[in-house]
Amino acid sequence: QVQLVESGGGLVQAGGSLRLSCAASGRTTSVFAMGWFRQAPRKEREFVAGLTASGRSHDYADFVKGRFTISRDNAKNTVYLQMNNLKPEDTAVYYCARSRLLESLSAWRDWGQGTQVTVSS
Repeated sequence: QVQLVESGGGLVQAGGSLRLSCAASGRTTSVFAMGWFRQAPRKEREFVAGLTASGRSHDYADFVKGRFTISRDNAKNTVYLQMNNLKPEDTAVYYCARSRLLESLSAWRDWGQGTQVTVSS
């Protein structure tokens, strides 16, 4: 069993930055692809960014390209999401997810509890 714990959310003004962290604990001896998702009120959960276990491949949703960066520190079992130039429409609960695959950004199996990001205009 793996536990994912997100942190770093909060309230920020438009144009500001936040860095989210997701720490994995439990059965983390194997490294898998990791991703970030978000869910705004009355909307479906959507993919934001993903990074393979090796770090060689990543993907971003069009609405965050050029503003968000996903990274990972496998030695610390932690994945990050650096969010710059935040917009009010980025307001959502952000979730960390772990895939059951290593080099494919799919088959998301484990989820964190989420961290709230609120961007004021």
